[in-house]
Amino acid sequence: MASAKNLQAIRGMNDLLPADAARWAGFEALIRDVLTGYGYREIRTPIVEATELFCRSIGEVTDIVEKEMYTFADRNGDSLTLRPEGTASCVRACIEHGLLHNQQQRLWYAGPMFRHERPQKGRYRQFHQIGAEAFGMDGPDIDAEMICMTARFWQRLGLADVRLQLNSLGTPACRSAYRDKLVAHLRSGYELLDEDARRRLDSNPLRILDTKNPAMRELVDAAPVLADHLDDESARHFERLRALLDAAGVGYELNPRLVRGLDYYTKTVFEWVTDRLGAQGTVCAGGRYDGLVEQLGGRPVPGVGFAMGIERLLGLLEGRDDIAAATQPQVYVVMAGEAAEAAGLVLAERLRDALPQLRLQLNAGGGQIKNQMKRADKSGADWALVLGEQEAAQACVGLKSLRTDAAQETLAQGGIAAALAARLGL
Repeated sequence: MASAKNLQAIRGMNDLLPADAARWAGFEALIRDVLTGYGYREIRTPIVEATELFCRSIGEVTDIVEKEMYTFADRNGDSLTLRPEGTASCVRACIEHGLLHNQQQRLWYAGPMFRHERPQKGRYRQFHQIGAEAFGMDGPDIDAEMICMTARFWQRLGLADVRLQLNSLGTPACRSAYRDKLVAHLRSGYELLDEDARRRLDSNPLRILDTKNPAMRELVDAAPVLADHLDDESARHFERLRALLDAAGVGYELNPRLVRGLDYYTKTVFEWVTDRLGAQGTVCAGGRYDGLVEQLGGRPVPGVGFAMGIERLLGLLEGRDDIAAATQPQVYVVMAGEAAEAAGLVLAERLRDALPQLRLQLNAGGGQIKNQMKRADKSGADWALVLGEQEAAQACVGLKSLRTDAAQETLAQGGIAAALAARLGL
């Protein structure tokens, strides 16, 4: 057994330290605010699900199911999996709790996902996503609204260097016919296919279209285009979606090779991408999945959704302290002597009652006033409340600015809440 000093986080699973956690909290609050403003409600699902859920939704022959899932048998012998994505769990929960029958739902979720991949910048084995799903609406209007909402995320975050890529995968029927033409084309250049493409040729040939292998680029670029083989309904849906995005002023690039990595997508697929993150350039992706609810045992209900990678987006926002949630205390209470410690504790709780938004830290562990003031300064607080034996006896308190040279004031304890509220804008 390794000694305790050698214990560290599992490869590809990272600690989030307080300074970074503040940026995450600010980011999540902003995204939550936009989602709520569009009428989306939060749903929370378990991290662990039955393995069958992901085999049936994502697809048995996808890389995620074949190579990347964290799957294990529990003590009853049941096969369980740490969730690799959020849509399947959301659909399962909606079916199980009757949220979809004759209803429309707009839902969102956030949390960790797990895939056993080779860790690299922007790609981790435990990674975090915020996702949204909408059910019961089959027109392109909800697709357009969802894309507009993601565009608003970037606007609120001040991100100008992400761009939208758009495609349609059509219905399963037209995709099946296209698949035959694609396979015939790829077989004509079989000797150019790498090992991974040859493995996918019979199981999931559309995934070959987004290969990063330059040796296959010419063959793939010459492949038939799915957009040329859409059925009338899918073509109308895509044309209307583009018209809605044009009307809303949302720019996009048509990418006929955009296929997404999950089997359940139909019609609309989209990705927001950037050139600033190297190979891991997709920061948000999604699309329509009209057959997934039925595939997982529910009545047929159309759906559309997306997920965004928190680590990747925060990589674009590196150094942006303006999005960090305010977590440092505003006020630090310094106390000298037992009577002052008791008075300080009581005063701190009264201030929290009077000013619920106040971030106040109470000194703990004793120490001389000089050392406590150093702690107060290091905490990031703007103000210190100073209590000694005399202040405790006279029910007053010293109010000291930690960020200016202003002289310390002495105020009655009964008036300190109003004084802090005025100074801090609470």
